Amino acid sequence: MTVSQTSRGIRWGEVGVGLATVLFAAVAAWQSSLIPGEGVGSSVGPNIIPWVVSGMLALFGAALCVEALLQRTPPPEGGEHPAIDRRGAFWMVLGLLLNITLIEYAGFIISSTLMFLCTARAFASRQPVRDAAIGFALAFVAYIGFDRLLGYKIGSGLIESLF
Repeated sequence: MTVSQTSRGIRWGEVGVGLATVLFAAVAAWQSSLIPGEGVGSSVGPNIIPWVVSGMLALFGAALCVEALLQRTPPPEGGEHPAIDRRGAFWMVLGLLLNITLIEYAGFIISSTLMFLCTARAFASRQPVRDAAIGFALAFVAYIGFDRLLGYKIGSGLIESLF
């Protein structure tokens, strides 16, 4: 089936998501500009990763807009959009709320581990012990990277106080 056979007009929902992603990238870039950099001779500071993420978000948002406008992807089978996975959305929102709520009290590592666990559950994982171990390892490495290597404090808590 060619593109002209599958197109039914511009997919405005996808364009909207792409534009929202570009807008989010602009806000992230603005916030990245507020992070103080290192001294004059340093080229890498605590704001380098937020700038990379901002740039990638902008590229992905723009690519989604172009893809939706050019209609190079076929519409869903039968012309219907799939139903929203409400359980998955619940677990994603729960993970984000737990992270936001607990990072100040329990610390970055525990709150990020819980967020990873909820995200894995949102994607139908049935192995919580494995998911918690992976989430803990990733959060621990991220904490060490930001706190020890970059000197950027990100939520000290129960586990972080041991180091």
